[in-house]
Amino acid sequence: MSSGTISFGLVAIPVHMYSTGETQKKISFSMVHKDCGTRVKYRYFCPTDDKLIERDEITKGYEFSKGQFVLFNKDELKALDPEPTNAIEIQEFVPLEQVDPIYFEKAYYLGPGKGGAKPYKLLSQALIATGKAALAKYAARGKNYLVLLRPFEGGIIMQQLRYAVDLRSFSEVPVDEAEIADAELELAKQIIEQSASEKFKPEAYEDDVRNQVWDLIEKKIGGEEIVAAPQEAPKAQIIDLMEALKASLGDDKKAGRKPPKRSKRKPAAKKKKAAAKG
Repeated sequence: MSSGTISFGLVAIPVHMYSTGETQKKISFSMVHKDCGTRVKYRYFCPTDDKLIERDEITKGYEFSKGQFVLFNKDELKALDPEPTNAIEIQEFVPLEQVDPIYFEKAYYLGPGKGGAKPYKLLSQALIATGKAALAKYAARGKNYLVLLRPFEGGIIMQQLRYAVDLRSFSEVPVDEAEIADAELELAKQIIEQSASEKFKPEAYEDDVRNQVWDLIEKKIGGEEIVAAPQEAPKAQIIDLMEALKASLGDDKKAGRKPPKRSKRKPAAKKKKAAAKG
């Protein structure tokens, strides 16, 4: 995706950044003219002049008051968008477990650049040995990001973080007081233990809705008509908490059940192309 340099004390580590996700698995739909199957284009409309306008008639503006904008030309916008340095400057090291996942945003793989293999490996191993992660500032794309460098499978992940001012306080969430009986707590602990695993295995889980959508898309490409599945009637709720806990603990079919492995279904490239043409 891009290149940068980690500042580790007086050591500079050239790195390359890679995406952690596979965007080709995303299902997206386009806006298409239903009469001819052509993808439609967006046009810009000015309600004041009551007409369509072209791109060269458009500039950017900031709404400082309701309906009032201050306009910026290209040079002014460039001044607002400082030149990216792609520098990853480590500020401090903190225990990894002290960084709550609520701060996590996007994650990127970092790989060593030319001549950076040894210091890159040194930093990765040092983070593992100390149980620490590096908090750093990353300047790119006109922004200054707060990032966390953490070891991962013999390498390093750069985790983009939210700033503290961008997080709402949990104190804003209304939570009523409630008393929990010892027996209720014991039953809840048993339910957790009954379905507990020693290791996180994300590969055991799949997006069932996405798989179902792929199946329906394949049927539609094949000329079949698709219809919405009938909705299941809502299950009766157990109002009494103790009875609900006992019922959950005694349901052998649900307790400890692992989600089944399913094959990933995708339309073939040829079929995708045919769908795009409408």
